[in-house]
Order: sequence, then C-alpha cells, then structure tokens
Amino acid sequence: MGLTNNDIFKKLRVAHKLRDDDIVKICALVDFKVTKSELGAFFRNENHPKYMECGDQILRNFLNGLIIHLRGPMPEKKKGIIKTEN
Repeated sequence: MGLTNNDIFKKLRVAHKLRDDDIVKICALVDFKVTKSELGAFFRNENHPKYMECGDQILRNFLNGLIIHLRGPMPEKKKGIIKTEN
C-alpha cells in the first residue's frame, strides 16, 4: 500500500521542521483555515479514536501555501504592450 495524504503531510512537516502554528499560518496564505486540533487529528496514529483522514483539498491547500511560504508570492504578470515597427 502506498503513502496516504496523512503520511505525506507528516513527512513534509518533519522535513521542513514545521510546528502547528507554522502550518496554520501557511494555510492562511492561501485563505484556507485549519485549526490546531484538526492538525492534531491528522498527525495521530491510525488506530487512535480521534484520528482523521487528511483529504485531498487540505493537502493541496497546504502545498500551495508551502510554495508561497518558501518562494514568496508570484509576481504579478505585466500586461504586455505589443510594439509594431513602422
């Protein structure tokens, strides 16, 4: 069996040395609200009664926020003016 979203989330958390506060702030960068208690449920053991499966939307928003956190926001695209030669 492959990695679950929870496994990926845990590995990214450890690799980037992120705390719950950091993850909440990272998700806020993409206007996605997640609480510390929700995060605790994602990081629990699968056999724990309060374990919660991490959905695709949560992981996707975290990854998008992590990109902004690490690289900074994307620069705005300039509307190009087409120059024609006379």
